[in-house]
Amino acid sequence: MEEKGQIKENKMGTIPINRLLLSVSVPMMVSMLVQALYNIVDSMFVSQISENALTAVSLAFPAQNLMIAVASGTGVGVNALLSKSLGSKSFKTANDTASTAVFLWLINFAVFAVLGVFFSRLFFAVQTDAEEIVDYGHSYLSICMIFSPGMFGQVAFERLLQSTGKSVYSMITQSTGAIINIILDPILIFGLFGLPEMGISGAAIATVIGQSAACILAITLNITKNKEIHFTLRGFRPKLKIIKNIYSVGIPSILMIAIGSLMTFGMNKILIAFSTTATAVFGVYYKLQSFVFMPVFGLNNGMVPIIAYNFGAERPDRITKTLRLSIFYAVFIMLIGFGIFFFCTQRLLGIFDASENMLSIGIPALRIISISFLIAGYCVVVSSVFQALGHGLFSLIISVLRQLIVLLPSACILSKFGLTPVWFSFPIAEFASLIVCTVFLKYVYKKDINPLKTPK
Repeated sequence: MEEKGQIKENKMGTIPINRLLLSVSVPMMVSMLVQALYNIVDSMFVSQISENALTAVSLAFPAQNLMIAVASGTGVGVNALLSKSLGSKSFKTANDTASTAVFLWLINFAVFAVLGVFFSRLFFAVQTDAEEIVDYGHSYLSICMIFSPGMFGQVAFERLLQSTGKSVYSMITQSTGAIINIILDPILIFGLFGLPEMGISGAAIATVIGQSAACILAITLNITKNKEIHFTLRGFRPKLKIIKNIYSVGIPSILMIAIGSLMTFGMNKILIAFSTTATAVFGVYYKLQSFVFMPVFGLNNGMVPIIAYNFGAERPDRITKTLRLSIFYAVFIMLIGFGIFFFCTQRLLGIFDASENMLSIGIPALRIISISFLIAGYCVVVSSVFQALGHGLFSLIISVLRQLIVLLPSACILSKFGLTPVWFSFPIAEFASLIVCTVFLKYVYKKDINPLKTPK
């Protein structure tokens, strides 16, 4: 066992960086592209119901993103504690952590199910007084929240697979859930093959079925393939120390993702004052941009362990090369994204059956926002480098600065001059992020990386 671990460590420290980075990142990028494709296809079918249905799904995004934040943040904490326990051969703690992950999965689901029952309609009512949008939104979000054990369970059990180095199985479960969702969307929304036409409720049902299938598959793979850990709730008693250790790592991750929910909620409030179409455009942008950003996030997931390992191995040359290559690939991906958003805008919006009014708002919106892509690749990579080197607080500061301190206030001020100026808040926020990222990177490079160049 130790010999296999040593071989893996040698690869992390000896394989040429470019080949290593691509071999680790590409499977994650493919998995995330499938997720992004689901996001786009889901909204594409919903848009064929009506523009108000598309607006309702857009307004639901902050609540869905909050669920993802809690699930993913908890998973990060579980992953960290579980990997540490296995590394130190504390197998009982590892098994207790795995069982605690199952326990937290059920608790988180129960909390959001209750919120879905009692507060899903209120969530939309505080954003708009358009009754049809409120009805659509309530139907969609209540189903996603009440029947969310699949989503929470999928994330929990995928993290257990990742913690023991079985990321390829995690990629399989994610792709399976997304593909099932894509297949079921038109069948349930429009009532194909003799099934009743369910409209926007069908989109929600397709989502939870896809998540539940991925959850069942992830549980099965953990039982059959993940022999390093064992989990059970039979005779289980939650240990506050383990829960505390999980969330000491997980809460910063939850906050970083939840900030996006708060920003989106605030932007929706600003935009809906102009029209529901403006909010629909923003929702469409978020679906489309995931197809550009997801590959960069996959690249980051491959980059972080390489930098972290070589930092521990005191190999500053490999750290620097990984950073430079990651920035190059990220900027290249974002440059392609900018070109598509700027020059193919009408075709992108046409995917969502855009009306003339939606096109008149959406074309300048997507073109203006896409300017931020030219900077975003660098900022996303550098923020992840801070996490790899143990400076997660820097990443959190940048996220808060970009989305809450700069973007929302800028959008609020620019809204006084009309709708189109609001979109410039995105490039403004990204430019502010660029400055702070560079300042922090210089500090981290001087403090952590440069000293490694000095012969001991």
